[in-house]
Amino acid sequence: MEDYQLLIDLHKEGYRQGPGGDSETELAIKLSGLDTAGSLNVLDVGCGTGASTMVLASRLDCQVTGIDIFDEFLAEVIHRSTQKGLDSKIGTRNYSMDDLPFAKEEFDVIWGEGSIYNMGFGKGISYLRDFLRPNGILAVSEITWFSKERPQELENYWNSEYPEIATASEKMSTLETNGFSMMGYFPLPKKCWEENYYAPMRSRFSEFLRQNEHSEMAREIVASAQKEMELFSNFHQYYGYGFYVAKKL
Repeated sequence: MEDYQLLIDLHKEGYRQGPGGDSETELAIKLSGLDTAGSLNVLDVGCGTGASTMVLASRLDCQVTGIDIFDEFLAEVIHRSTQKGLDSKIGTRNYSMDDLPFAKEEFDVIWGEGSIYNMGFGKGISYLRDFLRPNGILAVSEITWFSKERPQELENYWNSEYPEIATASEKMSTLETNGFSMMGYFPLPKKCWEENYYAPMRSRFSEFLRQNEHSEMAREIVASAQKEMELFSNFHQYYGYGFYVAKKL
């Protein structure tokens, strides 16, 4: 449990807990056609501190429920929504995304930026599908190979970290196999990693280590993040996040 608390300490002050961008969330909304729909019931799974939650609530005629397993992140969602005057449109729940208490077909939209990997892509979309109404929208970003050929060092790293990494065509096939029709796809640009995620996290390393008295576990967390940053800097042309927007059939 200590390592979870350390990860919370490192990320709770971050605007994002993974690669992404407000403009990319808006693009996914446009691809889905949700910007012209009304009275939507939206579930934001693994919402973190609420980066995508805020965009969804501000751009859509909707009620958004943000779920995460960390209360510290959810407290920040509540704080931000109040600051932005969106608190009447946003609610939070401390639930694990693989154990949801919601009714079958309760939501019009399920959103998950950088979170579905916690369940695994195939298992995650199959499980979440039950909570979507017919013709409901699933929008998720997921680690994706951009090329069939890549350096062995990179392949070894990601096969160890997340064996379900695959090409966009393979991810789309999984969605179709699980009863979804593709509405749109795009890769996240480099800035979503380096400017929006890595740079702010890197700026917190010194204070994070100081607060945790440079413990061995804290140093390991920083070293692991730095290794990931180095790999992305060297090999970003081979992989990244793909944003997938699909409709439940």
